[in-house]
Amino acid sequence: MPVRSLNSSVLAWPDAQAVDCAVRRWAIERGRVHPEVSRIGYFGSYARGDWGVGSDLDLIFVVDAAHEPFERRATRWDAADIPVPADILVYTSAEWNALPPDSRFARTLRQEAVWVYERDAAGTESRD
Repeated sequence: MPVRSLNSSVLAWPDAQAVDCAVRRWAIERGRVHPEVSRIGYFGSYARGDWGVGSDLDLIFVVDAAHEPFERRATRWDAADIPVPADILVYTSAEWNALPPDSRFARTLRQEAVWVYERDAAGTESRD
C-alpha cells in the first residue's frame, strides 16, 4: 500500500518496477505452495505502463481445476503482500483456453498479460 514519505504528509505510491518485483516474489511463493497454479500474470494499467497514483493491480491466475464458482475463487488468495490493491481473476485451464477469441476482454487479456509465474507440463516452474 502507499507509504508515508519520511515525516511528510505526502504519500508515495509504489512505481511499476516495485510492483512488478513484489508481484513476482508473491507469485513464485503462491506457485510453490499451491501446485494447482499453472500461471500467474497481470494486465491492465501496470501491464500497459499507464498506471498512476491509486491504480490497482489486475491479476490473472490459471489453475488446473477449481471447485468454487468463478465469482468466489479470488477469495482464496491473500494479496496483502503486494504493495498496491489487487483484483484477482482465477480461471481454470479449460476456461482460459475456451475464452472466445472474438471477445474484446479475452483479446485484452491475451495481449496485455505479463506472466510472472509459469509451471510447465513437467511441473517445473519458470520465471521471466
